[in-house]
Amino acid sequence: MSILNDIVLSLNDFLWSYVLIALLLVLGVYFTLKSNFVQFRYFKEMIKLLGASSTNKKKGQVSSFQAFCISTASRVGTGNIAGIAIAITLGGPGSVFWMWLVALIGAASSFVESTLAQIYKVKDRDGFRGGPAYYIEKGLNNKFMSVVFSILITVSFGFVFNAIQSNTVAQAFQSAFGIDKAIIGILLAILTTVVIFGGVHRVAKISEVIVPIFAVAYILVAIVVILLNIQKIPEIFTLIMENAFGFKAIAGGGLGATMLMGIKRGLFSNEAGMGSAPNAAATATTSHPVSQGLIQALGVFTDTIVICSCTAFIILTCGDYATSNLSGIQLTQYALSSQIGSIGNYFIAVCIFLFAFSSIVGNYYYGQSNIEFISGSKGLLSTYRIAVVGMVIFGSLTAVDIVWNLGDLFMAFMAIINLFAIAKLSKFAFLALKDYTNQKKSGIKEPIFKASSIDGLVGCECWKAEDNK
Repeated sequence: MSILNDIVLSLNDFLWSYVLIALLLVLGVYFTLKSNFVQFRYFKEMIKLLGASSTNKKKGQVSSFQAFCISTASRVGTGNIAGIAIAITLGGPGSVFWMWLVALIGAASSFVESTLAQIYKVKDRDGFRGGPAYYIEKGLNNKFMSVVFSILITVSFGFVFNAIQSNTVAQAFQSAFGIDKAIIGILLAILTTVVIFGGVHRVAKISEVIVPIFAVAYILVAIVVILLNIQKIPEIFTLIMENAFGFKAIAGGGLGATMLMGIKRGLFSNEAGMGSAPNAAATATTSHPVSQGLIQALGVFTDTIVICSCTAFIILTCGDYATSNLSGIQLTQYALSSQIGSIGNYFIAVCIFLFAFSSIVGNYYYGQSNIEFISGSKGLLSTYRIAVVGMVIFGSLTAVDIVWNLGDLFMAFMAIINLFAIAKLSKFAFLALKDYTNQKKSGIKEPIFKASSIDGLVGCECWKAEDNK
């Protein structure tokens, strides 16, 4: 394990230091400028679309709201609570600023990839499915790259990231209640089995219940902590900004470590540009691909600007966070307990259990969608489900460092392939956005997409019916 961890760390250092940071920032800025700042310009429209989609669902369909919840279920998990604590411990408070920046820029990347997922989605027995593997094959005509991506996302989300989720839950419950990690792993495995063998509709139903309720509960607790420490907030903002640009070294060894941790943990949490959320975006039944692109961009804001910031402020209001010798979920538990008493320890444990469980089922679906892309074999899908359950148990028992480092490595490979693909295909997302904008300006309340309206667009079979109307 030690040798494997050293190899993984070396690869991570190269990919994150020299490849991914440049790709994420350069493409994020390009998409932002090319779309005329879509993530800010259409913010009100995002909220309106989300509200409307939650009431317009028809039986047997996955609504835009449910697709939002599936992707948010995967986003909102250990990355928001444990990952931010790790970033602050290793990179200092300034990592929070770089986390915010990658979210603000990354929302444009999320818009592009999710719009493309809708354009190139395919119909199946449960409704629709799609994602990077589908738009790489149909849009770029590259079967090899699409299969490689499918394997990477299946291993990353179905196995590695789910091991991270169960690992964090096991630590949290051991810290709060003294429960053995193996017991928590088995409990999570049982719950996961019940849900994932029920198909995408059961995943959607679980996600739309757990995510909104406990995300709101977590935000409310964070607001209470902020109000109790309202006089410290200007000081905390100053600390974040000073450390972000290396003016005040707190931890992590300087500006490079601060940027690296903020961007890594920010991407792990909000997944913008990684190619995961498009798998959920493709499941939605919608009249225009852009509407789901906008809703998924809102998911990045929800995840990072709101929920990750809640964790950051909880930790930074704790005066001795830097000297506590704690990291990850245990630091967040300690920080909240210092503000509201021992109940904070228990509250974080329960929150992380439910967030992680929703992430496990969301992550599972990403793998399922890509298993179905590679092969229609029911036996392969059943094997995958069993392996997911096994990784949940394995993750609860294994060492922390190797799990997180493997997550970073697979995330890097996924993001590189997906960013290349969406850079090549982004023109179709921007043309779709132009079509959506023109229809809205002409007074159409619910724009309808026709593939024939986009020059050079081929391979989008699900929208052919609209061309005949």
